[in-house]
Amino acid sequence: MARLYHVPLSPYCRKVRLSLAEKKIEVDLIEERYWEQDPDFLRRNPAGKVPVLRLDGIMMSESAAICEYIEETRPEPPLLPHDPVERMEVRRLVSWFDDKFHHEVTAKLLYERVNKKVMKAGYPDSKNVKAGAKAIKFHLGYMTWLLDQRRWLAGNVMTLADFAAAAHLSSLDYISDVDWKSCPEVKDWYAKIKSRPAFRGILADQVPGFPPPRHYNDLDF
Repeated sequence: MARLYHVPLSPYCRKVRLSLAEKKIEVDLIEERYWEQDPDFLRRNPAGKVPVLRLDGIMMSESAAICEYIEETRPEPPLLPHDPVERMEVRRLVSWFDDKFHHEVTAKLLYERVNKKVMKAGYPDSKNVKAGAKAIKFHLGYMTWLLDQRRWLAGNVMTLADFAAAAHLSSLDYISDVDWKSCPEVKDWYAKIKSRPAFRGILADQVPGFPPPRHYNDLDF
């Protein structure tokens, strides 16, 4: 069986978990306190980051590379379109969420509210929290604009771009940092992706000391 070293609320780990689940690849999940820099874990990934996936006898790291490998070796059901222009758009949006959204929102909300406490790295920085709360409004507006033109974020079929976005938003929804009432189009999109069988493991996550809100695993939230 595949083995994934992960942190439950990490959006990068969640993106990989969603890809594996969508393609029905069974995986053994192992929580890794990567910040403790355990020597055994550093041998698996000298960068000292999660996710790390062992699959097909290969130890691999970096969520983008992992997802590309999964797609190339398990092409069904596809999470990347065949058309080069459409594939480019999917990769652009994956980068948008894993880079821009992460820097402006996830790192300033999730990491300040949760990671600092778990890692015993101090108290949340209120300036970062305020900046993240402001920035997410822009990103939700951009998603609304995309969904006004398309059925899914990158086009008319669900792709890895939707999983990347859902990975970040689900982590933030776990701590009630998404104002769904302000973005009904995004809420409808999230409800669709949240109801997929691949999402069940994500919705079952429980982080000690951080209980999710009641609506978190409600498909009709």
